[in-house]
Amino acid sequence: MATSLEDLKVLGLAEGIADSIWAQVVRWDEFVRDTVGKQVVRAADSIGANIAEGFGRFNFGEKLQFLYYARGSLFETKYWLNRTLARNLMSSADVESFVTQLTALARQLNAFAKSIKSQRHGDQQPRTLKEVSPEYATWAQDNAAPLFAAEDLDWLQATSNPYSPISNL
Repeated sequence: MATSLEDLKVLGLAEGIADSIWAQVVRWDEFVRDTVGKQVVRAADSIGANIAEGFGRFNFGEKLQFLYYARGSLFETKYWLNRTLARNLMSSADVESFVTQLTALARQLNAFAKSIKSQRHGDQQPRTLKEVSPEYATWAQDNAAPLFAAEDLDWLQATSNPYSPISNL
């Protein structure tokens, strides 16, 4: 795992995508920048911001939660890229390139989340509790007389068997 924020490859990829989207959006006219442009830039920037915020958390659950937020922002970015394509604000080649990069980033986010989950569990399966079945003694301790006579035990065993002729009594 990366030892510093700057070592996170997944963050570097997110930053590269966000900066490339920014470079396109700043060339748009004011109305388009103010409507669709701000949305797509905020969504793209949010991917890296959530990765960074999660990296700074100590609790594994919080780390995962911020990676899930990053993944949500990734899908929001894809949505806004589809809007830019539908409104002829970006070329289909540019949108396709961004979507391909975002898909690769999504896979890396999933792998990163999986590694955090394995760290949380110490590379072990989650622990479960299983009780041992108790053993019941049918005799008294210290060589005393038995608690149940042998014929009583035989009768109990026979009546608990539904196929025994005695159990029909």
